[in-house]
Amino acid sequence: MKAFEYASPRSLRQAVELLAERRGRSEVLAGGTDLLALMKDGVRSPDRLVSVRAVPELQRISFEPGEGLRVGGAVTLTDFAAHSDLRRHYPAAAWAAAHAAGPQIRNLGTIGGNLCQRPRCWYYRLGYGLLPRRNGESMIRSGDNRYHAILGNAGDALFVAPSTLAPILIALGGRVALAGPGGEREVALADFFRTPASEDEREHDLGEGEVVTALRLPPPAAGVRTASYEVRPGKSLDWSLATAAVALAMDGERVRQATVVLGQVAPTPWRAEGAEAALAGERVTEEVAARSAEAAVAGAEPLSMNRYKVQLARAAVRRALLRAAERKEA
Repeated sequence: MKAFEYASPRSLRQAVELLAERRGRSEVLAGGTDLLALMKDGVRSPDRLVSVRAVPELQRISFEPGEGLRVGGAVTLTDFAAHSDLRRHYPAAAWAAAHAAGPQIRNLGTIGGNLCQRPRCWYYRLGYGLLPRRNGESMIRSGDNRYHAILGNAGDALFVAPSTLAPILIALGGRVALAGPGGEREVALADFFRTPASEDEREHDLGEGEVVTALRLPPPAAGVRTASYEVRPGKSLDWSLATAAVALAMDGERVRQATVVLGQVAPTPWRAEGAEAALAGERVTEEVAARSAEAAVAGAEPLSMNRYKVQLARAAVRRALLRAAERKEA
């Protein structure tokens, strides 16, 4: 691993200043569960690490009935999942956080880090870049692509967005607050994820020297049922192969408006608009859930080795819908 400077600021302002001093050659260090692995493999080689674990404003969780939930970017997944207000008002998000990775990762990994983690694509992790090409041809299309995208994969971006928290947080209308050399800003979480068109672009709307300061969830709405479901190859330490998150605004037992978001099937968390349309005005029965799940993957274009993911995504949507239908959540 290349030698680097380590800084531990005590305020957000100090952190931003330290990142700006070496813009483009600094990295934000939170739990380090992803970044340190990338550094060990030589994929990332920053000159400076700026730890944000000692910044008080990034460690807080607060809830106000009229404002919703605010979660500091350096809050660990363990603390996030256990927080009483999250469990009471956003139970599907609490479930997703409690089942992310394993306990060791949850104890170190943070909300900001989870949303900003880099793709698990082995081409990227071996140093070939986000859009690996050789002799003018996509290395992924012609190589081992069993874990890659089945949706939104018309271009060279074939990795999948790795965060299993992002789908449910997007379904809940989450936003992220950012701070950097240009000041503070806030973006919808759905817009935070991008599909890069070149190696010069990143898969997040995150400028040089910017840090995720907070996740915001709007106040819970009455009559909304939510759920998240993951399909994994084995036990809890395995990476998810497909995730589905749903938020159903109900009129009695019928769906007035639905939000369905898929994870691990596209370069960004994928809004399944076809599935949402199939739910409008319907009761969530086995038949309706199956029809919606089919609509969710109607545009899938699997690669040579990942056709199985179409069925996994279909199953995740169906089971998330049935899980949401079983309980009423605000």
